[in-house]
Amino acid sequence: MGKVIVVTGASSGFGALAVRQLAIAGHTVYAGMRATADRNAAAVAELSAFGAEEGVDVHAVELDVQSQESADAAIATIVAEQGHLDVVVHNAGRMVTGPAEAFTPEQYASLYDVNVLGTQRVNRAALPHLRGRRSGHVVWVGSSSTRGGTPPYLAPYFAAKAAMDAVAVSYRAELLRFGIDTTIVVPGAFTSGTNHFAHSGTPEDTDRAGAYEELYPGLMDQVGAKLAELEPSWADVGAVADAIVSVVDAEKPPFRVHVDPSSDGAEVVNAVADRVRAEFLRRTELADLI
Repeated sequence: MGKVIVVTGASSGFGALAVRQLAIAGHTVYAGMRATADRNAAAVAELSAFGAEEGVDVHAVELDVQSQESADAAIATIVAEQGHLDVVVHNAGRMVTGPAEAFTPEQYASLYDVNVLGTQRVNRAALPHLRGRRSGHVVWVGSSSTRGGTPPYLAPYFAAKAAMDAVAVSYRAELLRFGIDTTIVVPGAFTSGTNHFAHSGTPEDTDRAGAYEELYPGLMDQVGAKLAELEPSWADVGAVADAIVSVVDAEKPPFRVHVDPSSDGAEVVNAVADRVRAEFLRRTELADLI
């Protein structure tokens, strides 16, 4: 039986791909995105055309994760139209590239607001419905950067994704007794097929950023080129959407799934970290929360 699902940040990239794959798999899917009437009007039209062509149940819903009012309204719309909500996919995110020092504190805060506080706003809107039904699934689209190999010049993004991962880990234990599953899907550094790198933000303090060019000339270009070289020719961002479909359809959803063709090491480190967490929960007599 199909589930009712909302995917945040679904105008492009992983989100747009996941919406389409979930719909093809037989689910009713809402693509959450900002500015549905203007900036993302084309994405809304494309989604509608896809739904008609494929005969699947997809909808665009206005959802700005930086606004609690918007998150509340989006979830209320979905519940009103479908009668319930089964799955929340936290995909909305923003990336920046450049020397860590050159970003202002306000830029760090803005990135944290999207990547971390955005998930909290959507959770506060959606979780009362899931808890009330004693069932549901929260899927977080994380990043291998939280524990894998990490190049420089991505510090604000890496910090925000690490914070989101930590929040997801805590939510896992806090939602289990309500019958709500948690899965963290961990993509590696896909250098094509999404707009993450192409649309990444840059430091506002251009003078400080320029100072780093003396000893780190063209570093971001070098990092981008090397990441592309590490990525095997068969790598496909569609694999992330496929992984989301797989965990949503699973009878017993896994806690963490890696989709990392470049094998940056995150899967090894996460396996250890998750085992340590499980052992600690057993020691504190909370084994049912593993």
